[in-house]
Amino acid sequence: MRASPAPASLAHWRTPAVILLCGCLIGVIGFGPRSSLGLFLTPMSSAHGWGRDVFALALAIQMLLWGAAQPFVGAIADRFGPVSVLCVGAILYGIGLGWMAYAATPAELHVSAGVLIGFGLAGTSFTVVIGAFAKLLPTHLRSMSFGAGTAAGSFGQFLFSPVAVALIGGFGWQHTLLIFAAVILLVMPLSVALAFPPGGPPSDSARQQSVKQALSEALGHRSYVLLVIGFFTCGFQLFFITVHLPAYLVDRGLSVDVAAWTIAVIGLFNIVGSLSSGWLSDKMPKRYLLALIYSLRSVAILAFISLPASWGSAIAFGAVIGLLWLSTVPPTNGLVAVMFGTRWLTMLAGFAFFSHQVGGFLGVWLGGVMFERTGSYDLIWWVAILLGILSALINMPIVEKPVARPAAAMT
Repeated sequence: MRASPAPASLAHWRTPAVILLCGCLIGVIGFGPRSSLGLFLTPMSSAHGWGRDVFALALAIQMLLWGAAQPFVGAIADRFGPVSVLCVGAILYGIGLGWMAYAATPAELHVSAGVLIGFGLAGTSFTVVIGAFAKLLPTHLRSMSFGAGTAAGSFGQFLFSPVAVALIGGFGWQHTLLIFAAVILLVMPLSVALAFPPGGPPSDSARQQSVKQALSEALGHRSYVLLVIGFFTCGFQLFFITVHLPAYLVDRGLSVDVAAWTIAVIGLFNIVGSLSSGWLSDKMPKRYLLALIYSLRSVAILAFISLPASWGSAIAFGAVIGLLWLSTVPPTNGLVAVMFGTRWLTMLAGFAFFSHQVGGFLGVWLGGVMFERTGSYDLIWWVAILLGILSALINMPIVEKPVARPAAAMT
């Protein structure tokens, strides 16, 4: 069940350090603009006279299609390599951002920010990068690389949020989206470092397993199903906060600069959280780590909504929730690798990610709908707290060992 070390057939320049660096840069570029889109909610809605539910629905569609496409994108990347997936994803992402800048109707916004960016994100996500790391890097670097790839996305969030505010203030929100569209295209040259060697991907003992067999095995495995269900909460909490927290803070009397820096602080502290989670994944049972993360998120949210709104409480919440932000990703992907190996890791992690994005869809969409109907986000905050408690309980029974796999099943 252990992954093979990086093969000698890799080009001499593609050392583990180069692979890790280029993959992390893709994570920064791919996740950065997406994490800052919540900052466009107010200016775009004001410019077009839309309610917040219009923008929220566009990003909710984005979340859902990102997740729905991820298993298929993962299967293609597992079979043929990540380069073509990353390049096509970057092109769709860039077109979506460019069209979003000039979307004049809700329908155009839903197609550009929703459909095109959603599919583009599936192709450029850290799920694809992490799958490549699992196959190209030595086994002993696996958990660390999962944490580093996740932390890179967080650094993108930290970097792009204040950059977005500065660009919007200096050039306007439309030109900012066009600049981000150009930046996304840098994913294409960086993807070359993640190409599979001649002869296909390095493989483990599941190398003869077909896609159908892998899916049947995983979906019939109780621990995998529990993991997938629990990951729903991660998406609900993360994307509700990413999209609606800036508006929530402004509604409570804080400036947009405080909102932007809160999102940035989340990204900054998640670098520490993701790297620590990757390290802890090798030191303690991954299911316990996930249960702890979900529990602490609920406590952090409860404290945040209970305290008066201030610069200090917003930044403190950003720091605490940042430590727990994407720290679920290393143990989640690590559990998939432990149970099923690395051959179809990107695809199986993609199914878990689909659950994550369904949660994200509901968090983003319901946040907008409930605000328009009640003038408050309070109910959604309480739902996020409850889901965190439920996910902590769901992850506890997971069994962390390789799935029983008779040799006959591999032929």
